[in-house]
Amino acid sequence: MDSLLIPEGVKRCSPGKFFVWTLPWIGLLIWGLVSAFFCLFFGLNQTNMSNIFAFALWIVFDLAVIALGAGAFFTGFLTYIIGRKELKDIINAAVIIGFICYSGAVAMLGIDIGQPLRGWFIFWHANVHSMLTEVSFCITTYLGVLLIEYIPIILENRQLDKIPELHLFGHNLHHIMAIFAATGTFLSFFHQGSLGGMFGVMYARPFAYRWEFYIWPTTFFLFVISAIAAGPCFTILCVKLAEALTRKRLVPGKAIQTLAKISGIILAIYMVLKIADTLGWIFDLAPKAGMKFMDFYREGPYGVWMLVAEIVVFGIIPAIMLNIKKARESQGWLITACLMNCTGIVLNRFVFIVVNLAIPVMPFDRFWSYIPTWQEWGIALALVGYGFLLFSLSYRYLPLFPKERELNPALYSQ
Repeated sequence: MDSLLIPEGVKRCSPGKFFVWTLPWIGLLIWGLVSAFFCLFFGLNQTNMSNIFAFALWIVFDLAVIALGAGAFFTGFLTYIIGRKELKDIINAAVIIGFICYSGAVAMLGIDIGQPLRGWFIFWHANVHSMLTEVSFCITTYLGVLLIEYIPIILENRQLDKIPELHLFGHNLHHIMAIFAATGTFLSFFHQGSLGGMFGVMYARPFAYRWEFYIWPTTFFLFVISAIAAGPCFTILCVKLAEALTRKRLVPGKAIQTLAKISGIILAIYMVLKIADTLGWIFDLAPKAGMKFMDFYREGPYGVWMLVAEIVVFGIIPAIMLNIKKARESQGWLITACLMNCTGIVLNRFVFIVVNLAIPVMPFDRFWSYIPTWQEWGIALALVGYGFLLFSLSYRYLPLFPKERELNPALYSQ
């Protein structure tokens, strides 16, 4: 039965080997479900959240995967709106990675609100003055868009495609995919920005507070650009990991190089703006708040090294690497640059979520430490298990990579 579900003309491992592969990811999911039960049944006292730390570890994961999942909307924008046809060889993978990231993020938010059955209050009793209302609306709506983009891929399954009605439905969805790509781009632009804008308006936290451009703080735009820069790199990393595990070429080099080049250009633009924003914060905003730059790093483990790591090590260096053609064309350097880029964005989100709340902002205040509980780790790592499991199932049973046979002539000529 399993062989009848596998896409025609390609090779997959035996069902037994595939089952063994899924065991660690199922284990992470079970850990996450147990953790979620504890949090929902006993309450959020199962976490180390407090009046100081209103955001738990999983919110770091949440904002990080939302940024890394931006490869879905940006690749869709480049493919269907800009017309970069070579990206059609990687768009399926980008959509599934985006769906994993956003569905996992929404699931974690369901735990974070404590009473997910009342989640609809966000929409029915909307706080129109809150950026999080717009974020909630756009994230859930965009998840629906990703589901619509995922459905045609599911319907290409070998057995489902034999059903005339499903075949026709999936075929028609492909023809209007540009509409959903444009919708996804619009929704993603605003929720990525509002996640950053939320921190930029926190005038009581001068570590994060920024100027306004029209009605948006500068962090609004920095979050958008950083997500666009990191998302394609995360997609490349996932595809390269799949190639390493399967020992096959799955995507033509041209598609990978296109994404890497565009990501490098956008990352370079982001770094220029990020450096300008940081210098302005150091020499203008911090003094206006009555603080010096080193006041933010006077105690605790979060020293100036974090700023240097984010901007120089995981920002400027990968931007240079991705903009050098020879470095991009070397698989080792490409993977290293993509890893550094994604690490820099995750570090940026960590700084805004945890460091921003931990550092003292008053002369009499002290540094607040934060150590996640096992329940928080379980919910956060469940996303990793869920991602590996869903991507593995998609690769095994769906025609995820249309050029797989063509790129592996030695394997499929036997």
